[in-house]
Parts: sequence; structure tokens; C-alpha cells
Amino acid sequence: MIRSLLALVLLVTFTLPAHAADKVKVGVLKLTSSATLFVGVEKGFFKEFGVEPELVYFQAAAPIATALAAGQVDVGATGLTAALYNIVLGGEKIWVVADKGREWPGYPLTAIVVQNELYDGGLRGVTDLKGKRIGITQLGSTFHYHLGNVLEKHGLTLNDVKIVPLQAMGAAMEALKGKQVDAIMLPQPFPGTAEAQGFGRILAWGGDLFPWQIAAVFYSKKFAAERERAVNFMKGYAKAARYYHDAVLAQKDGGRAPGPNYDEVVAITAKYTGGKPEIIRIGFPYQDRNGRLLTADIAKQIDWWVKHGFMKSALPLSEVVDTRFLETALKALEK
Repeated sequence: MIRSLLALVLLVTFTLPAHAADKVKVGVLKLTSSATLFVGVEKGFFKEFGVEPELVYFQAAAPIATALAAGQVDVGATGLTAALYNIVLGGEKIWVVADKGREWPGYPLTAIVVQNELYDGGLRGVTDLKGKRIGITQLGSTFHYHLGNVLEKHGLTLNDVKIVPLQAMGAAMEALKGKQVDAIMLPQPFPGTAEAQGFGRILAWGGDLFPWQIAAVFYSKKFAAERERAVNFMKGYAKAARYYHDAVLAQKDGGRAPGPNYDEVVAITAKYTGGKPEIIRIGFPYQDRNGRLLTADIAKQIDWWVKHGFMKSALPLSEVVDTRFLETALKALEK
């Protein structure tokens, strides 16, 4: 009798859905820069700590911030945009919690891609973009910020070019292909694809022109309040970040030295983005091995958006950045 009861208890225990309440909706883009999340899901690093991400795909970064504020997703994993900062400035709590990607010298992420004919005709530098039509996703996007800073660094301003907001990355690619714009600024795998298909040439990689904290993981107010789940998610993310870093970002003798899991990370990234492995191999974006943010850089971004009229006033870092989830997770991983 006792054995029968024990068997029944075990049967019920193992047939009930495990961690059913711990599904976490994550807003993400199908980009190479999302590789850490893809690795974490595919390798089971999140499940190891009792959370199961449900990836919800978007076409641009700003809508993810909106969806987060509306409670449609729990976690956002994408670029840092003016929309995100303005939502927080408006009173909604969204917390930037970890690094998801930096524009960094030597690590291809976002590129300025120009029409083949223009490149062949001598358009070879940033100053040659003066007067040109440049396609991006949205005003206030990471591409808007990045392009503005690159132009300013080379003695130009956003007023010296015509910004064409095309809403989605796929639309920007089609606009370049159809010669509706002279250049676009998009992340991998789009630049590599444009070159592979023969209608675009990479003018420069953004990280070589202007390094910055382009992307992050951020939490909704509700998810951040569920501290145990939020920390557990970050444990899985930190473990995935280390795996990703050691596989594709490690350096030796001044150059990148792919680790033993390089091919696996390429295959996982290709699977989740739909990109071809040979395009993925062009390069992975840099991010901190432990997922730590360049917090001071976020302050610089906010100041730039205020200066250019996309934010009414500055936002204190303490109102938008909270690194305690990550630091708690890292301490737990060391035990």
C-alpha cells in the first residue's frame, strides 16, 4: 500500500508541468547580437535555474520597449533607444540590467552598407555620405544614435544627410536593393547578406568608428519585482554569456581565437536567426564575459538624446539601471 502511494506521488510529481509558472516572455530580434540568448535557450542554461524563456520576435528595438511597458513581455533584449529612455522618463519602470552587446573595435556588429554602384564610383568614407539618403529602422533607434555620432566625429551632422526611417530591418534591406536609399545602417547578418547577394558593400563597421553600449537586457517593473525569478533568469544569462564569450570572442596574441565551441555557437545562431553559417562567421559582437554593462556610457547616450531634442530632460542612471540582479547571480554562480 505504501509503495503504491509513493508510486502515485512520484507519478503526479513528474507528470505535472515543471516550472509552468516560470515561463518568461523575452522580446528579441533575430540578430547575431542575440546569440547569447539563443545559446542559453538551446543549451538549457536558463532551465537549469528554473526559468524557461519564450522568445517573442520583433522587427525593431523600440517596439520591444513599448511591449515591455505594456506587460506583453517580461524581459527585453535589444538595443538601447530613445523610446526606452522616454518610457522611463514618463514614469514607467524599466530596468536595464545587463550587457547584450557593444559596438567595439574589431568585432563586427553594425555596418554602414552602401549601394555597389556608389562604392565602385568612389564612395569610400564617412564624409562621402554628405547629401546621401541613409535608411535606418526608426528615428530614435540605435542606428539613429550611432549614425549621428559617427557623422559628428567626422565633422558632419545629421542635417548633412537625409535620414529615411523604414520601420523594419528587412524593409531597409529591400530599400537598398531597390536603390530607394543610397546607404543603410544595420546589424549582422544583414550587412554580410547584402554583400553576399551582390547589391551592397560594407563601407565600415560601426564599432571601428564609434564604440558604445548598443544593446542590453532589461526587465519590466513586474518581473523585476519577482526578485527570485529575475535573479534566476540572470544566472542562466550569465552562464550563457560566458559560454558565448569563450566560444567566439576570446583573443590570443592580439587576435580573435575561436574556442572549442565556436562551430556550435555558429550553428545555434544560424538556426535562430535564419542566417547562413558563412554569413554568421563574418563575426560576432563583443559583450562582457560576465554580462556587465558600460554604465557610464548609458549616461552619455541620455545626454545626446536630450541635446538632439528626443528627450525633454535627462534621466538619472539610478532611475533606469539596476545591476544588482546580475551581481547577485554572479555571486551565486561562484558558490
